[in-house]
Amino acid sequence: MAQLEHIEAIEKRLWNAADTLRANSNYASNEYFLPVMGLIFLRHAYSRFLAVKKDVEANLPTRGGKTRALTKEDFSQKSAIFLQPKAQFDHLVSLTDSDDRARAIIEAMESIEGDYANLRGVLPRSEYQELENSVLGQLLRTLNPDELRHVSGDVFGRIYEYFLTQFADQKAHDGGEFFTPVSLVSLIANILEPEGGTVLDPACGSGGMFVQSARFVERRHENPVDRLTFYGLEKNATTIRLAKMNLAVHGLEGDIQRVITYYEDPHELLGKADFVMANPPFNVDEIDADRVKRDPRLPFGLPGVNQKGKVSNGNYVWISYFYSYLNERGRAGFVMSSQASSAGHAEAGVRQKLIETGDVEIMVAIRSNFFYTRSVPCELWFLNRDKPEEYRDAVLMIDARNIYRKVTRKIYDFSPEQEQNLLAIVWLYRGQTEKYLNLVAGYCRRMLDEGEGCFTARDDDGEEIEPLPSFITSLDALREAVGPFLSTLPGDAPHAGALKELEDAMPVFKGDVERFQKAVSRQRTAWQGQKTTNGELKKAVDRLAPLAGCSRDLIKQSDLLYKLACRLIETCENECNARDSDAWVGRELARARKAADEARQVAVEQLKQVRYFWRQAHWLTERFPEAKLCDVAGLVRLVDRAEIEANDWSLTPGRYVGVAPEEEDENFDFEEALREIHVELEDLNTEAVRLAATIKKNFEELEI
Repeated sequence: MAQLEHIEAIEKRLWNAADTLRANSNYASNEYFLPVMGLIFLRHAYSRFLAVKKDVEANLPTRGGKTRALTKEDFSQKSAIFLQPKAQFDHLVSLTDSDDRARAIIEAMESIEGDYANLRGVLPRSEYQELENSVLGQLLRTLNPDELRHVSGDVFGRIYEYFLTQFADQKAHDGGEFFTPVSLVSLIANILEPEGGTVLDPACGSGGMFVQSARFVERRHENPVDRLTFYGLEKNATTIRLAKMNLAVHGLEGDIQRVITYYEDPHELLGKADFVMANPPFNVDEIDADRVKRDPRLPFGLPGVNQKGKVSNGNYVWISYFYSYLNERGRAGFVMSSQASSAGHAEAGVRQKLIETGDVEIMVAIRSNFFYTRSVPCELWFLNRDKPEEYRDAVLMIDARNIYRKVTRKIYDFSPEQEQNLLAIVWLYRGQTEKYLNLVAGYCRRMLDEGEGCFTARDDDGEEIEPLPSFITSLDALREAVGPFLSTLPGDAPHAGALKELEDAMPVFKGDVERFQKAVSRQRTAWQGQKTTNGELKKAVDRLAPLAGCSRDLIKQSDLLYKLACRLIETCENECNARDSDAWVGRELARARKAADEARQVAVEQLKQVRYFWRQAHWLTERFPEAKLCDVAGLVRLVDRAEIEANDWSLTPGRYVGVAPEEEDENFDFEEALREIHVELEDLNTEAVRLAATIKKNFEELEI
């Protein structure tokens, strides 16, 4: 989670590099788009190359004392691209101003295209010749920050997506395109479970659906290249290049055709696809009705035609296409406008026919702010042509609008655990109880791991740390640093109250930390004999509740202790004239205070993890106490067709699941919320001033 906390700063810094490139070149925004994405492609490819290189080298065969050289096949098996030395990002970064960086980048691209036929003509090359050598050097260095040496592929995927959407906002790319958030694509893939076969995305964009499908197969310890065949349709030539680059950087290939999906079907996959995944454009009203009315991909007919001869709304054209591509056992998962699930008129007629097939399986409502470029809410639809007979007349309704994690002020996503909890609902629906129980047990084990990590852990750099002991040591050091001055004061000086509070609280905290450590040890020992039946796991979650509560209390105590120490220092400075005393070493105290604060933050973050993973286990066992699917107000309900018919054939989850009881958010930070409101108000005021100036200018030009 720590990686995502810094993602916005990394994204902005990298984007500033792109702005620098534009400012120092003759390129328009739509011309510098590809050169920048090409370098991000190289950087992403290099990250994956390094991530698997050691493992590849460790398994290379040796003959006569000589180890076989690396090949592209070695990396394809690990879903990565083989990079010759000239194409490795560190080599490009190391070039000096006396080197021809543009030529070096072109040679890097050519070497990759030489090894991968599917990328020939895809990677940008000649575009770099127009850019100044110094500008390219700055861009290469900026795209190579230390943070990217430690992040996972998913984090870089967010950066990749951020650039795509930023360029779209700048009208550097088709402004009508937007890219599906990783967490939604991942949820779709994991509900669909594309274990093998043909995967079609009729609106494939930059290829995210294919990448997440491959990751699902990888988690099964299988090679996605052997198990999956990817087909894509996309109207934008530049986006196709991006999709092919995205596939290649993950060691994948796909047949992506440039077409307008409404009118063309070059792969001829009608009734043949095992899986269909997509995030199509919402609410399109420019589809020529005459050109599609006889299309065999519209088994339920047209969803309405307006006076201009256009399909009134394209949502159900897409939905019909997705359905018709499926074979007799095929499954589809796609993102759709929240308007579609309850749309009336001719759209309702198409929806009724679709529901009557019995193949609509799951609906998931998603709140707004999951997309970078649009704030609209949406829904995930899942179709299953091979749905179990007992569920033919029912649809699983999940309202996930109250499940989210705030990544930035304007962007939300699912944490990995939130995604797993949503998947757990689907597992219970499918009778996969063992997966549900393993998830609960995994959360409990993780909680105990994090508890032990409060005393011994490793940071992001692999260095051993001791969060709680280090915090206690730093507090003792801070108290010791202020000691010489305190010894000069009489016992009834103004500092006395603050000093007593601190000295009373310290031994209590140390005692509580010691008891917490012993409790973690006891629970770890008890877990060794833990049975993973539902009843025993529920008892374990209850048994671990006091430990979770203790971690929360230690967080409050840690914050209080640091505040008491700071209050003592401030009292000495403001009321005891500490700065005038030779015994007051301000610089040393500042260092000790900073060290204590940093140690506090590390300890608090580690303690939060203890309660966090307990809460995930508790969230599941509280809602599904029998380890079976059941109705949960505001979250999930299995709804039969008769009730759907009585509700105008609506597929909107919120219409059926009811309202969840309000829960107290123990992590709510009132001060932070006020700061965010203030920042948002500032943004709105700035935008109001800008709009007022524009309106005034327009009136002046019209001489009104």
